[in-house]
Amino acid sequence: MAKLNILTFPDPRLRKVAVPVTKFDKSLENFVSDMLETMYEENGIGLAASQVDFHERIIVIDISDERNDPKVFINPEFKVLNDKSLLSFNEGCLSVPGVTEEIVRPDSIYLTWQDVKGEHHADEPSGLLTVCIQHEIDHLEGKLMVDYLSPLKRDRIRKKASK
Repeated sequence: MAKLNILTFPDPRLRKVAVPVTKFDKSLENFVSDMLETMYEENGIGLAASQVDFHERIIVIDISDERNDPKVFINPEFKVLNDKSLLSFNEGCLSVPGVTEEIVRPDSIYLTWQDVKGEHHADEPSGLLTVCIQHEIDHLEGKLMVDYLSPLKRDRIRKKASK
């Protein structure tokens, strides 16, 4: 296993849209292990492949207190089930270090994904897991948490990050 380099805002590679994973093999399993190691070493609760300059649709998440319940989502997609049910959460991001902002997201989604073997799954997650999933899928779409902020706040964060 190896720790991967995390891209930080405003790196333009963070804006690249990820493509679906088509090859489910040992190299995918090894890459997912590296992503998990990187996430744990950086004290994150989620990481998208796009954040480590690998632009395929892979996210890893572990929101457990014990940090022993890793979840891996390959080719994740979601649909909002109830756009009136919203969750406000103070989000941080490994690609925007030192910044946390209150972001409002749907709390009711239907998620489909594949595991590292290519098996298909579906679920209706809730709470913090739902927030993390949407945050990480945003990365796969080239979107960052700063995109939810006002232009003024986003520019302030960009200037601070560029120093």
